[in-house]
Order: sequence, then C-alpha cells, then structure tokens
Amino acid sequence: MLLIGSHVSISGGLHKAFPIATKIGCTAIQIFTKNASQWKAKPLEEEDIELFKTAWKESGITCVVAHDSYLINLATPDDELLAKSCNAMLIEVQRCEQLGIPYVVMHPGSHVGSGEETGLRRVAESFDEIHRQTEGFRTQILVETTAGQGTNLGYQFEQIALIFEQVQSPERLGVCFDTCHAFAAGYDIRTEAAYRDTMATFDRVIGLNRLKAIHLNDSLKPLGSRVDRHDAIGSGHIGLEGFRWLMNDARLTDVPKILETPKGDDPVASDKENLARLYALLERS
Repeated sequence: MLLIGSHVSISGGLHKAFPIATKIGCTAIQIFTKNASQWKAKPLEEEDIELFKTAWKESGITCVVAHDSYLINLATPDDELLAKSCNAMLIEVQRCEQLGIPYVVMHPGSHVGSGEETGLRRVAESFDEIHRQTEGFRTQILVETTAGQGTNLGYQFEQIALIFEQVQSPERLGVCFDTCHAFAAGYDIRTEAAYRDTMATFDRVIGLNRLKAIHLNDSLKPLGSRVDRHDAIGSGHIGLEGFRWLMNDARLTDVPKILETPKGDDPVASDKENLARLYALLERS
C-alpha cells in the first residue's frame, strides 16, 4: 500500500485528526502532538492516549508521523535556549512513545553565527542526551532536510551525515526528505536524470536505509534559492513532472509521504486536490 497523506490539524484533541484524514483519503498522516508555537504542553492523560489509539485503529490509517515544535533549536550557541530546546525535544519524543507514533520529524536548527561545525556538534550532543533519557524507546527522531535559509543547518546531505557520525546511537535516528527544502538547497529533481542523481547522492552520503519519511511540497522559489516557501504540487518551480519519479520509485513505496502544501480556505479540498495530482502520476502495471 502507498503510504501518503497530509499534515492534519489536532484542533479539539489529538484523536480529531483521524476523521479529517479519512475525509482527505490519507493512508498516512503527520500531526503535532502539542501546540507547536508554545514550549510547554499539558501532560497526556490516559484518556487522551486511549482516544488517540482507538481513533487511529478505527481509521485505517497505516502510519502516523509527528513533527516537533518550530521553537526548538538544538544548534543554538545560547546555553539557556539549548537546555530549553533539549528538554522540549525530549518531551516530544516521550509524547510520541506514549501515543505509539514511530517517528518525530525535526529541523536540525540554526547555528546563529557560531559556525556550522559547532552547531552540528551541539545537535549531536543533544541527541545523545535525549537518547540517554529515553533508553528502550521505539520512537525515532527524523532529521529533516532544510532549505538552508539564514544559518539553518541540514541543507547539505553531508551535514546530516555528520550528525549521524557524531551521535553515539545513530540507529535511533532517521531522515525526512523534504522536496521543497532539498530543491531550494540546490538538489534538483525536475527530470528523471536529476532525480536519480539526487537520490544517488543521498544514498551515497546518508543512505536510503535511513530515509523514513518524505515531505511532498512544490517550491515557490527557484532551485538553489535557499528560501523555504512551499507551493501546491505542480504549481511551483519543481513542477508536476518533478514528482513523477519519486512517486514511482519502488524503493520508497513503504516510506510515508506527507503533504505540507498551502491549505487555502478549505484544507480538506486542498489536500484532496494535491493528493489527486500525485496519484495521477502513478504508473499502473
């Protein structure tokens, strides 16, 4: 089964995501497990967890992926913010473990002038601390590819590979490949040759075995712009054909693919339209 869907709202409760996902026609979804614009979150009650797990089971959704708060910056040179971010990321992992969510996606963070090498080392050290406090957990942290805007890290495959090299338990990490971010960072996927070259580079530098989730987004900005602006599938600089190769890559069939495209006035209708465009690219045997 193709695992594909969208980032879905949890307004009114975590379990409310599943009826929305069903309306869209998702087989996989991404959610926040808390308010993404706030540091703190009310601890999950047993009732919340059971409602979520029951709704998930009844929905028929195969895979749920979480995304962490955008406030978190594990690459910051500010020790106070780093401690706050590390604790917040720990809570994200703990909540996913409670809910049975296998993956939590995160942006590596921004080095804010301290330098890429220093920032990446701080990210790896933070992961080590989080892993020490979550021994035996099944939830994996997925490092997301970024556009490289400002001092954001993760826009080069080599940077993500360096994080894996520096952590003590690299098997507890994975990668989320964002098409818009990678394209804006300079990795072309618009033609079959370009797509094959980009994925071959990913495999050589990071390893396709570490690719656990994909964000499907077109890019409002051109190749190599280093600007993170998502667009609807086929409406941006990647273009509709750019997604054909990824959708038909047999190596990625079981990797959950999540839309983070602009929602418009009707999020369900928007997601349905974007999914329809992607399904239309599938080559039927």
